This record gives sequence, C-alpha cells and structure tokens, in this order.
Amino acid sequence: MKKSIITLFTGLLALTATAKGLSILDIKHSITDDNIVAPESFETKTRELQENFYLKHYAARADESASTPVKGNPAEYEELLSQLPAEIELPYNSIVGNYIDMYLGKRRDLVADLLALNNYYGNIFVEELLREKLPLELQYLPIIESALNPNAVSRVGACGLWQMMPATAVGLGLEVNSLVDQRRDPRLASRYAVRYLKQLYEIYEDWSLAIAAYNCGPGNVNKALRRAGGTGKKDYWEIYNFLLPETRGYVPAFIAANFVMNYYGKYGIRPTVVKQKLITDTVLVDKRVHFNQIAQVLNIPVEEIRMLNPQFRKDIIPGDNHPYALVLPSQQVLSYIMSEQAILDMNSDAYARRTHVEPGESLERQPDGSSYVTRMITKTHTVGRGENLRSIARKYGVSATDIKRWNNMRSGKVHRGKKLKIQTYERIRINADSTSVASTGDSVQPESNDGQPAVAQAEPKSAAADSRSVTAAKTPAKQTAAKKSKPKTAAASTTTYTVRRGDNLSKIAKRFGTTVAAIQKANGMSGTRLDIGDKLKIPARRR
Repeated sequence: MKKSIITLFTGLLALTATAKGLSILDIKHSITDDNIVAPESFETKTRELQENFYLKHYAARADESASTPVKGNPAEYEELLSQLPAEIELPYNSIVGNYIDMYLGKRRDLVADLLALNNYYGNIFVEELLREKLPLELQYLPIIESALNPNAVSRVGACGLWQMMPATAVGLGLEVNSLVDQRRDPRLASRYAVRYLKQLYEIYEDWSLAIAAYNCGPGNVNKALRRAGGTGKKDYWEIYNFLLPETRGYVPAFIAANFVMNYYGKYGIRPTVVKQKLITDTVLVDKRVHFNQIAQVLNIPVEEIRMLNPQFRKDIIPGDNHPYALVLPSQQVLSYIMSEQAILDMNSDAYARRTHVEPGESLERQPDGSSYVTRMITKTHTVGRGENLRSIARKYGVSATDIKRWNNMRSGKVHRGKKLKIQTYERIRINADSTSVASTGDSVQPESNDGQPAVAQAEPKSAAADSRSVTAAKTPAKQTAAKKSKPKTAAASTTTYTVRRGDNLSKIAKRFGTTVAAIQKANGMSGTRLDIGDKLKIPARRR
C-alpha cells in the first residue's frame, strides 16, 4: 500500500512539473526513484559463472583481490555517456548513476566475466543487428536480460540470452518443446529478438519506448501512454511513473550496461582474459543423435557440446523429425561429416527408441548399455513324429487349451506335418537401428537373393530331430556309416545374400531368423551401414 502511494505521489509530481512548463530534458535528468526493481541479471552470483565451460576452458580470471573499486561522479558519468557514438539516446540521471555504481562496485567481478563472454556472444549480437540495420547499442540488452547466460530462466518463465516468454517465442517462429527450446539458441534467439525489436520500433518510433515494450510488452506501454495523457509524441521518461516497477529500472540499467562495457578500463576493471579464441561452424543433422555419441567419437567434452548447443534440452538432437544445425568447433565439423555413421552406431542400443510397442512389452536395459524387450511373439510349429498337443504345449510353456484356441481346434488330436500357431513370450535384443527387434521366431524361412527359400549348404546336426529345419536328402545306409567313421567337423550352415534397396541389418536378420550381432560377427562389421550390392554371409539360425 505504501509503495502504491509513493508511486502515485511521484506520478503527480511529474505531471505537476510538466504542467509548470519543465521540459522532458529536465525530467529525465532529475528523476529519482528508490522503489524500482533491478533486473534479475543483477542477482547473478559470480560463483555460478565459475562453472561456465567457456570461462573455465577458454578464459582466465584476473586476480581482483588486491584491486580497489573505483567509481566516478555524476558529472563524469554524464559527460562520458554523451561521448558515446550512439544512435539511441543515453541520458544520465540518479537512477542510471546507481546502476553504474553497482556495476563498478559490488558487481565488478560480474562485469569482468561479462566482458569475456561478450567475446563470443557479442559477435552474434552485432551480426544480427547489422543484418537488420539496427543500433549496435542494443548488443548490450542481453547483459541486463540474462547476464549472457543462454540457460537463464526467470521467475516468470522467460528463458535464454534474450529472456523470451514461451508464447512470444512461438509467436515469432521459434520452436519450444520437450527436446528443443530455441529460446536458448544464441544465433536463432538473437535473430528473432532483433526482428522483434525492429517491429517495436516501427510501432513507437522511439527506442526508449521500444526497449521498454520489449521488457513488459506493448500492452503495458500503451496503458502507460494512455495514463500519461496529453497529446503529441512521448518517450519513456514521460511515462516513467506509469510503468511497472520492473520496467522503470530497465532502460536505466540498459544505459548503465552501455556505459560499463565501454568504460570498464577507466575504473580499474580487468576483464577475464580469453586465452583461446573459440571459432565455430555448423553442420546440418538429419538423424536422431545423442551428445554422448558425438563426444565419444570426436573426442569432444560433452560439456562443450552443451555450451555450444544449449537449445537441445536433453542432449538429444531429434534430426529424424527435421534437420537441426549443430554448432561445433570449426575443426570438428569435417570430422563429424566423415564420421557420421560411426557416431550413429556408437552405443546405438543404449539410445534406442522404440517406434512400435505391443501391449505387455517391457524394456530392459543392461549395465553394458544393451537393451532387451520381453514381448509376445507368434511362432509356427510343424508337428513332428510322436508329438501330441501336450508335448508341444510343454515345449513352449503354454497350455494345450491355449493352442486349441489359437488354432480354432475342436479336437485335441494333431497329425504329423500340421502347422500350429503358438503364442509365447521371448526376450529379444533391440537392434542397432532402434526401429525393430531381432526375433528368433521360426516362422520365417531363409530366402535366397530371388526371394525364394534358400537351401542350406550343409545339413545341421539336429536336422533329423527338428522338423523346422530344411529337410535333407536321404542317403544310403553305407554312406551314412561312412560319414560316421570320419572325424566330426564343425560345419556351419551359411547363406550368401546380396543387399537390395531398402534393406537394413534388422530386416535381413529377421528374414533369415538370426540376429544383427550374428551377421556383424560373420562379416567382421563394427557398424550397421549397408550399400546396395554388398555380399553378406548369413550364419545359420540358432537352435
């Protein structure tokens, strides 16, 4: 209540001053306010910035322990502000002076770090402002918005270097979802924030009002303009007392940021030194990939990838949705392009995502990163000699009643050669392409290159006992006896397959009733990449 009375009284004084013929220049230079709310960037703790990857690895802090804070006086501040080559008006008053003193005093360590961070982010801001032909003073707006922290989130949900609200960002064309928040993207957020500032200036034709509207929204600025009354063009200082407390401190903080970023050396602030210039480039990613896969193959710290790409909230680039730009140190961009398949193959099982799940299916991840699902599958069993419904049921761990139900059987009698559908649960390892699982179901026979069932080159040892195997030709008893007299050899049954359009290891493994891992082992493969025309050795299915 007391605060509201003070605000109302201050507003009445401003109106009285205007009525007495005092110019706006008198108001903007003589205005005082002890009830403004400082931007949240002033609350940034220096120790929080000490964990910033850029500051830890690309910069070195100067020793400020022995330095004594140096401050100026109001006349000096006003004179120095007037000398800045600025398009935007940067007047001095006691509110601006308080912010300058805060930067030069207890926030001088923050200024030192801001100067180092500005070596990286400032170039992005300047490029986007030049693109839209806007005043370069606006490059210091993110300093009071976020203290140059792209992951900064305000109490009300604004996010990123430019502290955009979700609705504003989406309305401008930025993407905000569970995996991607482009408000955190230094380049894209800067581009759209600059365009937004340009639109606001076209509305008000005054930079002080445009900057205020960026902070609190055009609706609040328009409301303050109506309350200020009168006719003719107005600026921020004329409507100052009708603005929200947070916005009343916004433009003065912006002016103070311009002052300190230009005159820090005059007041004994030694910037955090940039030891190594960070030069980056981008590569377009159109596959789903995890930061850890990139880090392991390219030998880049995952923290650096996060620092360069803060827009990916969960360390996942969902490039299978649509392509995204990945920022990397420039020398690593070509390495990514040349190693893309190795990156996608790295621990692919650990980052697999199921695109189809049947009810009752469960996912099991092992300590080594491999993944398994337990799911219900349907097998085809061919009744063999001496088998009955009960023996078949025991073999698959199901009941005879279930088998009758699955096959619409009225009687429990089965005859040799009859094919029965069997539903059972099986633990299956997820394939590297993450779109399917490697099944050991026996309902699919191996195919030759023409799509017809292939004939095994050697008869498996258990073929006579297993009715599901390829039937071997009968041999005379003498030949059989001769074979038995020879030393036993481990003859593996294999098939040669030529890769066709649309094939992948998962499809091939399923077609031949084997696993991706078995095909990789048989062919000495470390990845999953296939080219049309490749010849693959297909090992015999497991029994």
